[in-house]
Amino acid sequence: MTFQPPEQHRIKSISWLRAAVLGANDGIVSTASLIVGVASANVSHDNILLTGVAGLVSGAMSMATGEYVSVSSQADTEQATLAEESVELKTDSKGEHQELTAIYMHRGLDYTLAKQVADKLMVHDALGAHAKDELGISDLSIARPLQAALASACSFSVGAVLPLVVTALVPETWLIEGVVSVALVSLAILGGLAAKAGAAKIFPGVLRVTLWSALAMFVTAIVGTLFGGI
Repeated sequence: MTFQPPEQHRIKSISWLRAAVLGANDGIVSTASLIVGVASANVSHDNILLTGVAGLVSGAMSMATGEYVSVSSQADTEQATLAEESVELKTDSKGEHQELTAIYMHRGLDYTLAKQVADKLMVHDALGAHAKDELGISDLSIARPLQAALASACSFSVGAVLPLVVTALVPETWLIEGVVSVALVSLAILGGLAAKAGAAKIFPGVLRVTLWSALAMFVTAIVGTLFGGI
């Protein structure tokens, strides 16, 4: 009997896709909004550029720290839960076997087949079987703090570079218009690519990200204008 390789489904890319899109989106929106807000206060071009660079560095570090702390907490919870499950397997193997059998019966298998499946999996990898089928912990969802922190910081930085490049190249008289235009176009493309990669509808994804991002830049522009007149 020949076995076909497992199918590749889009759901496997959701975790890293979410982190990458969120980081890049935040990088573009926060840095562009910061630049627009400061530029609206009529400060010098050098100060605007310096503010944008500071926003990139602080934002990337904030994203990395927040993601690391959050995912580390998830990892700690997963490890503690697996440790508890390992103890239960050693102290009450029969009960855990019955629990696994009940899980498979609940999914539609009859008792005989469910017991056979539980028998095989308990011998092959008891903790792995309970982790996946009882606790919902798998290789697809397992927490990886350092990977998550690095991905968030890098994706944020990549996004934040776009409005910074515009700030450095565009004349000061067109700075706000240039930053806003490039930011919104980039965000629309990013939202469309994310929706396509996730097999979702493209237009709603593009509309959501552009509308909320435009609102963020509009609000910061108002704040900058108000404080610039003081």
